Amino acid sequence: MKTAVMTDIKKVRIEEREKPVPKEGEVLVKVEYVGICGSDLHYYESGRIGNFIVEPPFVLGHEAGGTVVEVGSGVTHLKAGDRVALEPGKTCGHCEHCKAGKYNLCEDVIFFATPPVDGVFQEYVAHEAGLCFKLPDNVSTLEGALVEPLSVGLHAAMQGGAHIGQTAVVTGAGCIGLVSLLALKAMGVSRVIVVDVIEKRLQKAKELGADYVINGKEQDTVAEIKRLTEGKGCDLSIETAGTQITASQLIQASKKGATIVFVGYSASGEMTLPIGMALDKELTFKTVFRYRNIYPMAIEAIAAGKIRIKDIVTDYFELDDIQHAMDACVENKAEIVKGVIRI
Repeated sequence: MKTAVMTDIKKVRIEEREKPVPKEGEVLVKVEYVGICGSDLHYYESGRIGNFIVEPPFVLGHEAGGTVVEVGSGVTHLKAGDRVALEPGKTCGHCEHCKAGKYNLCEDVIFFATPPVDGVFQEYVAHEAGLCFKLPDNVSTLEGALVEPLSVGLHAAMQGGAHIGQTAVVTGAGCIGLVSLLALKAMGVSRVIVVDVIEKRLQKAKELGADYVINGKEQDTVAEIKRLTEGKGCDLSIETAGTQITASQLIQASKKGATIVFVGYSASGEMTLPIGMALDKELTFKTVFRYRNIYPMAIEAIAAGKIRIKDIVTDYFELDDIQHAMDACVENKAEIVKGVIRI
């Protein structure tokens, strides 16, 4: 099978590898679409995210949808021909976090494209059947691949207690900011304001249902949020940009008693924030690490037409053109909001 292998920083090439064989409890999936995630681009561009360091050869990609072509022994709920979305993280199932239902916090997780575990920029993958979710007839494998980032947005909205009657702010209109917007709207949040510094991303946010957008490079973000909320500030915000500036702006623009959900990672992993103001306002800080128990909900929302997830995609690339695809996504962030690889 064709496999896109990262051989060095900013270098990737197509190699031939043996097609995997599904073990007991696994299925073999013909991968059809894989989203290009910000984490893939970080690994490609710098070779690391925090303590996770790429040691080539390495395969990127973790947002996958495809079709089952073979089932291993013991698998009864899937068969060849079923189209599936692949949840990329296999957890231990017996630690305190897994037993509490918070399996995303498992310290022994095996997650696609998180070093040293290879990802799915390849034609076939053998994966645990319980992590392959069957797609309804009206949900495509492209949409199946996008369930992964959507799950982050839904988890963030749920962490923040999103509900009708709120005004929410999302800082950052990249993929995770946009899926957070979609999640907030689907959960009934009355008004959503999206902040970014790239105009194309703001236009995409408006297309996806943002009630207002703010260009943080050209406008005073805090003043605009206050103006749009008649001086009250926002009830809920989701920070996906991962910058000290945007995080500080949300503290300033939040209503007393509001909640801020932190999703985006800063480059250094550290920020200096106006905590005194957060204390005075009695703000609630929540954080997000991936997601848990979200895939069925996300697939149902797509199938019911509640979330138009495929509309976040701006660019498609072929697996054979993987070097160009990765370079384009790194170098042209002003134009490429969300890229997807067709396998």
